Amino acid sequence: MLKFKKAQSIFDVGGVRFGGQPGENPPVLIGSIFYHGHKIVTDENTGEFKKDEAERLINVQEEISDKTGIPCMLDVVGSTDNALRRFIRFVSEQTDAPFLVDSPSAEARIAGIHYAKEIGLEKKIIYNSLIPESKPEEFEAIKETGLDSAILLAYSGSSLRSADRVKAVKELLPKAEEAGVTKPIIDTFVLDLLSLSTACKAMIELKKEVGLPCGCGAHNAIATWRIKERLGQQSVLPCKIAVNVTPISLGADFILYGPIEECIHVFPSVMAINTSYKFLNRMKDQLEI
Repeated sequence: MLKFKKAQSIFDVGGVRFGGQPGENPPVLIGSIFYHGHKIVTDENTGEFKKDEAERLINVQEEISDKTGIPCMLDVVGSTDNALRRFIRFVSEQTDAPFLVDSPSAEARIAGIHYAKEIGLEKKIIYNSLIPESKPEEFEAIKETGLDSAILLAYSGSSLRSADRVKAVKELLPKAEEAGVTKPIIDTFVLDLLSLSTACKAMIELKKEVGLPCGCGAHNAIATWRIKERLGQQSVLPCKIAVNVTPISLGADFILYGPIEECIHVFPSVMAINTSYKFLNRMKDQLEI
């Protein structure tokens, strides 16, 4: 229910808009596909996968996005150069939506964005992600390929304090800008359940100070929490929904909501929050900060 005194940037990435005042644009929901352990991937090294199931999942997310009016993207994850190239090619043939290029390996991410450049997708992808300690080669690859958007991860080492997340982003911004990133999108870094609150606080502080689109990978709060063992399987879904809508209610511009399979639960929940925000905007009854 917030309105920021600071002007809020809005970035268009391949037709998807990030940012603005809460409720001005619907938050972007990003589902992960081909991630480590994803059942549709049969060989993570070569990038072999079940194409029919991958196509079905992409279609399900796009259908629920259309029904709810909440824009969607994919976080395309690959463990190796070859796997990420295959996944990028497949996704580009299945959807017109922009997507994130992601890997635990910097070398694979670099290879992925070079391949995206080769097939003319450099304006439809977001590099996921940069941190203050990212290798110079990553910034150079972004500059070489002409990418203009990247996720800036507010990683601050072992510290969980929101102030350190803000400091990390301010340190990273000039490096990203020098590499040609004109559309920086900030992920305030959720590591576990305890860090969800500090990530949300950092998000509010960054929107107040720099006015850039902010969000987080809220699903990490549950992915690392042994809730099933404590309260049973039935407790997992409501907790997943809760952690994903919490940043939305505080003005997040995007959420990496986790496995794409969760889209049928997350999109309707976010639609409810977004609908309420739009009403407050019409009433001009927000809390200005």
